[in-house]
Amino acid sequence: MKKNITLLFSLLFLGVGLGFSQNEQDITDLSLVDQYVKAKNFDAAYEPFMKIRQRNPKYSRAIFTLGEDILEYKIEKAASDADKKAFVEDQIKLYEERFEHFASETPVGLYQTRSCQLMYENRELLGKTDLELYECFDAVYRADKAGFSNPKSLYTYFSLMVDLYDAGKKPAEELFSKYDDIAEKIAEEVKDNSEKLNVLIEKEEAGTELNRRDGLYKRQHESFLRVFDQVSSSMDSKLGSRANCENLIPLYEKNYEANKTDAVWLQRAVSRLFNKECTEDPLYEKMVKAYDETAPSSDTKYFVGTVLWSNGKENEALDYFTQAFELQTDTYKKGNMAYRIGSILKNKGRYGQARDYFRQSSKLNPSNGNPYLQIASMYASSANSCGDSVFNKQAVYWLAAEEARKAGRVDPTLAGRSKQAVDSYIGRAPSKEDIFNKGNAGETIRIGCWIGASVTVPAIQ
Repeated sequence: MKKNITLLFSLLFLGVGLGFSQNEQDITDLSLVDQYVKAKNFDAAYEPFMKIRQRNPKYSRAIFTLGEDILEYKIEKAASDADKKAFVEDQIKLYEERFEHFASETPVGLYQTRSCQLMYENRELLGKTDLELYECFDAVYRADKAGFSNPKSLYTYFSLMVDLYDAGKKPAEELFSKYDDIAEKIAEEVKDNSEKLNVLIEKEEAGTELNRRDGLYKRQHESFLRVFDQVSSSMDSKLGSRANCENLIPLYEKNYEANKTDAVWLQRAVSRLFNKECTEDPLYEKMVKAYDETAPSSDTKYFVGTVLWSNGKENEALDYFTQAFELQTDTYKKGNMAYRIGSILKNKGRYGQARDYFRQSSKLNPSNGNPYLQIASMYASSANSCGDSVFNKQAVYWLAAEEARKAGRVDPTLAGRSKQAVDSYIGRAPSKEDIFNKGNAGETIRIGCWIGASVTVPAIQ
């Protein structure tokens, strides 16, 4: 008895979460399961797990937490397709039992998504159709959108929609609507992780060393941002040419009259036409104006600005861009707005104004390294026009390299691009031999024109 009491307190200490039952057999079996799982001896854990699961499933939530690990192992190591199918079906059943016995501790968006993903990954074994699998994910999304945040499952959900569209089982309008749904969901997750990461980056930039917990959170947020970036790219690749102007314009023309006062529909349609560069069609201008009339906001002012800009009315467009930026109150969205405006100005060669917006963007959203890469690119493009000698022209690339370096430092998703850009710029900057011949190591060079910045010539090592 003393041994059982010791085991009970051990399980409580470990946070396994025992229920109120004091059945000695339950205590013993659950203790065995816990010990075997910790030792990675899943085969030995299986028998006591099945006993307590069948005898008293309400005894502890740990039955299902530990059981999930056991069944995942059994699925992976199954000796035959028949065995694997049986274990997969039992894993799905385990999720259902958890919902039944511990509903308040079993978020639908988290656990039902796992069930759908398991079915998808074993669809041939289970004989599941694309439509059945899509409806599984769709039911979870409708029931608990906030909790449906697994990047892999979000991509699977969209991928199934594309496959159903290609098979003629889903219309184009539903395909594009679902893309927008999931893209917006991903944007929400990116925003949430970016804002949390920004706090930690600002703390580091201020010279405060992160403690162990903050360091762990920083790595987690960076990891999520990398994964969501990959998912977004994969979604765009999967959608491919299905979302081109030839398909979008007729679709939106057909549905315009029915939706011309629907702000959400207009916002999505205008955004898609803009992103796919379908802005020359008269429908785009009509939809932008309808959007601004229906729900004037920062976004509508921005889109009106893009129309004016494309029509050559740049100064008028800048007024709208300024309004758009000032009207935006959400810090994260304001940072993205600044980046988009900066990109438009950069493409037109208005580098000084573009840099101002890029600086605003990096200040508002410190974990986004793209503004630094854009500034670096503008510096590099201006090297020949902003330097007053061959050496000073090349020295501009040091400025470009430093901006590119910042991008990789704050944004893990840009580490590769950052390093590639830095190496490229350093390769075009003055060499050690150039510095030696010039004899100006350590001197400060003032770069003129729109750049208006100084750079120190590196010492020769």
